[in-house]
This record gives sequence, C-alpha cells and structure tokens, in this order.
Amino acid sequence: MLTGFLVIRENRIAEKCKLVSAIFCPFLIFLMGMAMPRNLEAEEAGPLRLIQTIPLRNVEGRIDHMAVDLKGERLFIAALGNNTVEIVDLRAGKHMETITGLHEPQGVGFVPEFNKIFIANAQSGACEVFDGSSFKRIKSIKLSDDADNIRYDAAARRVYVGYGSGGLGIIDAATGDQLGEIKLDGHPESFQLEKSGPRIFVNIPTSQKIAVVDREKRAAVTAWPVGALRPISQWHLTKRIIGCLSAFENPRNLCVYDTESGKVIANLDSPGDADDIFHDGTRQRIYISGGDGFIGIIQQQDADHYKSLTKIPTASGARTSLFVR
Repeated sequence: MLTGFLVIRENRIAEKCKLVSAIFCPFLIFLMGMAMPRNLEAEEAGPLRLIQTIPLRNVEGRIDHMAVDLKGERLFIAALGNNTVEIVDLRAGKHMETITGLHEPQGVGFVPEFNKIFIANAQSGACEVFDGSSFKRIKSIKLSDDADNIRYDAAARRVYVGYGSGGLGIIDAATGDQLGEIKLDGHPESFQLEKSGPRIFVNIPTSQKIAVVDREKRAAVTAWPVGALRPISQWHLTKRIIGCLSAFENPRNLCVYDTESGKVIANLDSPGDADDIFHDGTRQRIYISGGDGFIGIIQQQDADHYKSLTKIPTASGARTSLFVR
C-alpha cells in the first residue's frame, strides 16, 4: 500500500484528529485532516479533506497496518510486500528510516513508555522488538506462523499479538519476554482490548464469530456468531463494538453489536474489502477504509442509531488506515 502519503501542514498531529489511509496501488498513504465546522471553507471541504502528499521511495508491494509515536511525531508503516517497516517524520513531512530484515511484517505497535517498536511477521511468525531510537533489534519472540495484529495494554504493560491458526501471544512490554498465550479456535483477524475491563473481543472469520476472551483468565468465556467479519473496533462509553463483513460477503455491511449481549444493534452499508475501522468519540463518527477505493463515514446518532454520512474516494486497494486522536 504505498509510495507516497499525505501529511499534516501545521505540525500538530497530537492536537487534531487525523486519518491515514494506506494504499496498494498507486502506492500512496493519505493523511487526511478533519474538517472543522468553524468556517465556510471547512464546511465545503466535508468531514475529511486531503492535506498533503509525500513521496515514499523504494517501497514495493502492499502495506499492512500502521502505528504512531505522538510525542515524537513519527509514523511506523508495516510494508509487508517490501519486508520492511518504514518510518516517517511527520513534523518534517519526509521519510526518515527503514527497518530491514523482516519477513512479511503485518502488525506494528509502538510502546512510548519504553520507546520500543513491536513488529509481527507473517512469514516467520515472530514478533520482533526494536529500539525506538537506534532502530536496532532487541529481541525476537517466536510465536507461530502468520503473526498479525498488535495491541498494547498500557495499564498492564503487556503487548498482545494475534497469530497462527488460533492464538494471542502475551509479551511483557518492558522486558520483551513472552508471558503466555491465549488459545483460540481460528486465526484472530482482528481484536480489541476492552478499555475499562478485562475482556478482549477477537474476530475469528473462519469460525464466523467474535470470541470474548477474559485476559485475566487467559481463556475465551463466550462467543457471538457474527458471520465473516474482518476488522473490528470497540468503544466503551456506549458499550458497542463495530465490525465489517469481509470483501467476499454480499452485501458488505457495517455491523454494530452490544458488548454485553452480542446482539446486533445496527446494520449499514460499508465500503468493500475493509481492513481497518475506527470510532471518533469527539464527532461520534465511524471511519472505514475499504479496498474498493473509499473511506466510508458513518454518523452515530445515539447508542442504537446510525446513518451513512458520506464516502470519501481514495484509491483501489486502500484497505488499511490509522485514526489518530
């Protein structure tokens, strides 16, 4: 997903919401700012508007997920097809470093407390740990094949990595030691940590369910049948979880679930081939990046009611994205 991307004009990444959308071809990453309804120009621009494009050279193949260092204003990009992680200086608006020697990196996470970068490799199944300043490899944790999404539990200082035919690896963020694993009955395509509780919501497309895991017990406690979801996102205030049906489902829908009962609350049209989805709590909006060439924007009217707001064109293959608040 890349050969260029869009950056912020006023060096204020930590102060304004941003949505970064990574693209397979023509290999661009878009950084889009939120239109502020304070003037006519912003209103006419719509809910998202393109700010700037920056070339990223010598990167081939598709991109997967991204992470951000807000304090250092850096963007980390898993360039899966290039076997690298690309690091962009968002303040200067240019590429700054490349981490090489990787094996199909899919997930990337940055832990600011320890200035460490965690990278999940699909081909080797290893989670590699790098120093955030020197970009030198510190440790390699072998999990299984197809290491994928990464999530960080800041309170417990633990990194969770989805991998293989069914597992979540648990890593100590300070030491890089593997603390254990949580067994699942299929590959975790996406998962989210409950922000004020012990649960993890895990999307398992092969089983067509969301597994609800207790991370203290390190075991699944229940599951909801949902169909072939791909990305999921969750927010606590309204106790809702959102997910998109995979590109092969017809129709390709956004589904909203109650996090207590697993009941479907709402079902709306979504961009196809989505791989990332985010909730904007400030504006009560949902952003969905789809490989069919659109970012879908859904307006949340209240906990149980939603409506499609608009679709922003990107490019074919722009499946992954990053929302920064």
